[in-house]
Amino acid sequence: MPQRVGLLPNLTGLLIGTVFFAFSLTPSLLPRPILIQGVLSGLSFSAGYGLGSLLVWLWSYLQLPSLHLRWARVIQAVASVLCLLFVLRFAWQAAEWQNALRSMMGLELLTASQPFYLGLIVTLVFLLVLALARLFNWIMHALAARWQRYVPLRISYLTSFLVVVLLFWSVIDGVLINSLMRTANNSFKQLDALIDDHLPRPTAARQTGSHASLINWEELGRQGRRFVAGGPGDAGLRDFFGQETAVPVRVYVGLASADTPQQRAELALQELKRTGGFERSLLLLITPTGTGWIDASSIDTLEYLHRGDVASVAVQYSYLNSPLTMMTNQAYGEETARSVFSRIYGYWRELPKETRPRLYLSGISLGSLNSDRSFDLFDIIDDPFHGALWAGPPFRSNTWRRVTAQRDEDSPAWLPTFRGGSVIRFMNQTRGLDQATEAWGSFRLVYLQYASDPVTFFSPGIAWTEPDWMKAPRGPDVSPDLRWFPLVTMLQLGADTMFGIAPKGFGHEYAPAHYIDAWLGLTEPEGWTEQDIQRLKQHFQPEGRE
Repeated sequence: MPQRVGLLPNLTGLLIGTVFFAFSLTPSLLPRPILIQGVLSGLSFSAGYGLGSLLVWLWSYLQLPSLHLRWARVIQAVASVLCLLFVLRFAWQAAEWQNALRSMMGLELLTASQPFYLGLIVTLVFLLVLALARLFNWIMHALAARWQRYVPLRISYLTSFLVVVLLFWSVIDGVLINSLMRTANNSFKQLDALIDDHLPRPTAARQTGSHASLINWEELGRQGRRFVAGGPGDAGLRDFFGQETAVPVRVYVGLASADTPQQRAELALQELKRTGGFERSLLLLITPTGTGWIDASSIDTLEYLHRGDVASVAVQYSYLNSPLTMMTNQAYGEETARSVFSRIYGYWRELPKETRPRLYLSGISLGSLNSDRSFDLFDIIDDPFHGALWAGPPFRSNTWRRVTAQRDEDSPAWLPTFRGGSVIRFMNQTRGLDQATEAWGSFRLVYLQYASDPVTFFSPGIAWTEPDWMKAPRGPDVSPDLRWFPLVTMLQLGADTMFGIAPKGFGHEYAPAHYIDAWLGLTEPEGWTEQDIQRLKQHFQPEGRE
């Protein structure tokens, strides 16, 4: 009687794993370094192999027909050849896909695809995942074998499976992740405390961190000191305009400046009052990213457009970078943003309307998310602030998701039009804020986003559903070769979010010229001609900066 075998785990796993591996070589939103590509492809292959093994187990569990040994060997040989051809086909074109993306973004082209290093990294990642999977399986079966003496077979396996899941999760989340987070927090905290030699303590009494300031220079943190000491200053503005201008006010409160978000918010208000921030014509409330970083392009351009007559204030809420902050203390960032907004807006609304400054909000990435969550519409509806500019909003932004989902039918998901643009408008590298069909009111919200920004367009749902932003017509900075594949595309965009590279004007790197266009439409500064605007944009080009 001929031998019969079930579907071979290695065969099925290799088939699906190979397909996932090949798909992972296709382009996504941003170019990827070889190390990141290797880890991504290794995880993709592991996911496909795991899926294949699961299907084999399910086939056996359902007691479905098995194959003759002869046919199984034939299928295995044919499948192996097909896998090899499939991999070679995609590996051959991988460098071409990556170079097409790099060419679009003005990056240096790759000279070689480095298949040896890619294969080595993929193998190491797969072996690590396989070892963890087999450890999981061994512990589960060992526990089930003990419990079979007391409970039915299936209950013993179900119970042991749940116990091992809990055990692995406790080790990963309670030991590994917590230890890594503590280490990361301490490292970022030490980095935050470093004082750059080229940033001397401010000497002017009006500056935050000076001897007259309510906030100690050392307690501002690394990003706070850069923010306070940076910018055009009165000298840079005078050189550009050829005459004296107002002096910008910059207030920053570091995480070490006070113990609680409420205390830091109160300190920010008092320092803003001390420095004359409410005497400027425009007041900007900035919500920084996780480390306390503020995009210099966003504030520098605004100060030029309003000839220095700007006050800005920001409060730090974390030492960690944005991805780690979102995983650990996202609520703390939101609490800080709400405390700062409530305190400063509360004071601002009590000022005479005819003399108080115009109030705007801004933030990039995690800063835009927390800025969006810093206020309740019902609390400001009787006396609203003037507007907000949010760049690179993360996909977790509730307002952004709702507006994008409810966009006007004739607008793409990567650059929506919402209710004719009467309140909320979107812009990117190629389209400004003047494409709306409805008149813009006094309360204005602006989203500056690039179609190639994975921070904005990543979503866990991409694992099983093709997103609307991938459908035609696509954004001008998205590869036409980008295709959606279940699970793999989510892994690709996750890698882009964490490790993708892009020059200014692509991905999550927002260019000064686009900030200029955004601030022009949002705040409408007076006295600017088209020639003046082009001159300002040229000033912010790398070769145009001093």
